[in-house]
Amino acid sequence: MSTCLGIYIDKNIIKYAKVSRDNEKITIDAFGIKVYTDAVTAINQIISETYSFKIPISVNISNEAYEYFYMTKLLNKKDIKKAVETEFESICYERKYNYNALETRYTLIDDINDKDKIKVINMSTNKLEITKILQQFEGKNVKVISPISFSIANIAPLKKKENILIVNMEDITTVTTITGEKIYDIKKINKGAEEVLDSINQKENSYLKAYEICKNTTIYTMEGQELQEKENEYLGSIVPTLYAIAEEVKKIINSSLFKINKVYLTGTLSVVNNIDLYFEEILNGTNCQILKPFFIENTQKINMKDYIEVNSAIGLALQGLGLGIKEANFKKKSFWEQLPTLLTADVSTLTKNKSKSSSKKIINFNSPKIKTWAIRQLSGILLIGIIYTSLSLYIYSGIKDKKNEIAKVTEDINKQIALIKTDQTSVQNKTSEYNNLISNLQKSNDEINEKNSYKNVIPKLLMEIMNIIPKEVQLTQIENTTDRKIIINAQSEKYEQLAYFKALLKSNGVLEPTSVISTEAEKSGNIVKIVIEGELP
Repeated sequence: MSTCLGIYIDKNIIKYAKVSRDNEKITIDAFGIKVYTDAVTAINQIISETYSFKIPISVNISNEAYEYFYMTKLLNKKDIKKAVETEFESICYERKYNYNALETRYTLIDDINDKDKIKVINMSTNKLEITKILQQFEGKNVKVISPISFSIANIAPLKKKENILIVNMEDITTVTTITGEKIYDIKKINKGAEEVLDSINQKENSYLKAYEICKNTTIYTMEGQELQEKENEYLGSIVPTLYAIAEEVKKIINSSLFKINKVYLTGTLSVVNNIDLYFEEILNGTNCQILKPFFIENTQKINMKDYIEVNSAIGLALQGLGLGIKEANFKKKSFWEQLPTLLTADVSTLTKNKSKSSSKKIINFNSPKIKTWAIRQLSGILLIGIIYTSLSLYIYSGIKDKKNEIAKVTEDINKQIALIKTDQTSVQNKTSEYNNLISNLQKSNDEINEKNSYKNVIPKLLMEIMNIIPKEVQLTQIENTTDRKIIINAQSEKYEQLAYFKALLKSNGVLEPTSVISTEAEKSGNIVKIVIEGELP
């Protein structure tokens, strides 16, 4: 008999079920629900309470994504694997995902539209999600990490000629389409129990109480609308979410390539009373039922609703017991788990009791026992050689895979570095260009300012000279030679008038006093001439 502990983890709730299997007989040894704030503490409590310290554990993966590819049946398994990897790598390139950061699995199913093709259901999740789960279960015997959309199908009563939907309303809702006892399609609806529990928790400040309210709530069809409005104040938090989910399921049914015979409801929100009738009304009469584990029979001793609450955990436990699609397991086997079971030979010591009467040991190499012993020894040596070779090849293959993975990561990093360097060069070029433009603009501004500063200098100078020039002094020439240098040619019949004029230029600040100089006076007839130089203040 084999046993597995299924643990389903949502944002605030953990569901668990310890399930045993003895050939075709399946029994549930323990089950329950815990509202938690610290996942690791809650997990440790569950393992302790169910005494599951050594048994295998099967847990759900979150935030997985699904893609679908179609391929010809003529491809062998190796070619299909390469084709799937190529298709998914192309999708990652288009969506700008980091291919090396994702862990993928896939499963195959016959395409119902084309008998010569197969449909590939490709599953992917971030490697960090898997690492997070392994950290939560550090030191525990985790054997299976599987999407709930696959493992929930393990508990459904499947029939070959029946097409069904399993609507699993946990934190978010997954809709699994099954035809001919095989999973054909998976859809995610971004509505579910998380939205409802968060809304009620805001009023009650307790997720446990919010869950109990859902469990004790009855939802009515249109005929009982008046009762519904009066009975429960929390229906306003529950009904809109259920209606949105039902409408999305209706779209899935209407777009299905085949007729859906039955819809099974499960998950946290399935505990709401009459939910099957509510969905059946919205889905225009499609047969809707609460999903019950196929191996549990209705008896007075069993409260079926208690089992239904932990359907997700039961499905995960059955996945760990070998049911369902094995390709949906994201847990990588350890080195020792991948080793084949070693054959052990019962090698006899061939030690014989010494006979007191015999004085010699005679070994008969033709004896059947000797031959059997020799064959076993040779088989053991051969087996050790095979194991050693297998180990060497496995280690070499692992090293090669790691090298390839490192090479891909390195190549990706180098590409990113090259892009950064290109951007850096572009920025530097633009910076240099902008600096040149700024420098040129500054020079132009300086020139304009300088021109503006000289614009009114001469008219102002002439106005000031006009106000101070003595009547007997005449100006023959005023020249602005360089920058602020001014040269004035003046004449008068009296030298004193010219000296007086020079003094006025200084004292009135027409010219910079310290810069004013003059040439010696030159007399020509009755006229005295002088040249005065100075700088504008």
